[in-house]
Parts: sequence; C-alpha cells; structure tokens
Amino acid sequence: MPRILIAVVIFLLGFALYVMAAVALADHVMSPWPLQFAYFVVAGTLWVLPTRWLMLWAARRR
Repeated sequence: MPRILIAVVIFLLGFALYVMAAVALADHVMSPWPLQFAYFVVAGTLWVLPTRWLMLWAARRR
C-alpha cells in the first residue's frame, strides 16, 4: 500500500477523532470569553503539528 494512501487514511481518522475530542473538551470550558477564545485558537491550530509530520512521512522517498 503506498504511503500517501496510508497517510490519507490516518489523517481522516485522526482528524475526526481530534475534532470529536476538542468539541467534547470545549463543553467543559465554562469560562469568560477570552479563555474560550484562547482554547479555540489553540485547539484549532494544534492539529497542524502531527499533520505536518504525516505529510513529510508520506512524501519521503525510500
């Protein structure tokens, strides 16, 4: 199985799980709006780190 196909499957499953976890955790953030804003900024950009690693892995030559 090619690396790109594996990376796409891992990304789709991982991103779906990440979104579900972030939304479930967001329900517990009962704070003033600046803290909620900070949470959503961090949660909205944190997924980029593993995705970058996954893309670099998929594009790597053997």
